[in-house]
Amino acid sequence: MQTRVSGTGYEGSSATAAVLPEGAPALPSRVSWGAVIAGAVVALTVGLMLNALGAGVGATTVDAAARDTPSASSFGIGAAIWVLVSNLIGLAVGGYAAARLSGTSDNTDGTLHGLAVWGTTFLISAVLLGNLVSGIASTATTSASNLLGGMAQGAGSVASAAGQQVADRTSTGTLQSATQGLVDRVQGALSGSGGNPAAMTSDQRRAEIGTLATRRVTDGQLSQQDRERLNQLVAAEYGISPEEAQQRVQQAEQQAVQATQRAEETARRAADAAASGASIAGFSIFGIMLLGAIASVIGARRGTRDLLAFRRTRVS
Repeated sequence: MQTRVSGTGYEGSSATAAVLPEGAPALPSRVSWGAVIAGAVVALTVGLMLNALGAGVGATTVDAAARDTPSASSFGIGAAIWVLVSNLIGLAVGGYAAARLSGTSDNTDGTLHGLAVWGTTFLISAVLLGNLVSGIASTATTSASNLLGGMAQGAGSVASAAGQQVADRTSTGTLQSATQGLVDRVQGALSGSGGNPAAMTSDQRRAEIGTLATRRVTDGQLSQQDRERLNQLVAAEYGISPEEAQQRVQQAEQQAVQATQRAEETARRAADAAASGASIAGFSIFGIMLLGAIASVIGARRGTRDLLAFRRTRVS
């Protein structure tokens, strides 16, 4: 057998009928979303007001003329503490307002209303902060795009003027001759690989030295034959003895290895710093949210109506 029952919420609205099994208690809605939203609005407003007051107080401490301004670290710590305290006060007041406006006299219900205010406030703050960051990024991107566009137009004008002057002073035949000479020089440098270093041109020796150096960097080492070839090329290029050339090559290799190790160590330290920063940020956010929940609950417990005191007042 089933029984149709209905209930009434805190705000006096008629509840919808529900079909319940026989003997089941009729439990009306115990949450007032109007009170929760009102509490969240109060919490955000109080927090914003106190943060604005903190910004004004902080601005009064700046004294550029007398050079009596607090240090950046002290200023930052003070601002962080003020923001935290302001938000906690706002959440406490919002929890109080939500519990009071809900009309409940149950401490558990009042606590849950305070937690609802805490969650709603943090969600709204996250959305507002995300929109603010997105707007700043969009503005920065647009400004950079406009700046680059202006620079490109200016560079185009300069290049056009320079091109006109070059076209006026240089003939097509001269440009083709210079280009062909450059191409021939590169081809000559590349075609001389493997020959006698003393009979090779400077461009040919430098090209082969660059090839061997690149192979040393990419492969991590050179064969004995390539190492001897590199020593011969360096000796012929700079007019030094094979022993001195070998010392120079070894010194260059040591410097390259040390530079690679320093770069790797720097990258590791940067990764460790990023991981440490992310860890600190995560724990800080958790702690701030936990303190906010505690403040909301305390405010809600203070705002929960005392039914016994209300009845004593009615009797007296």
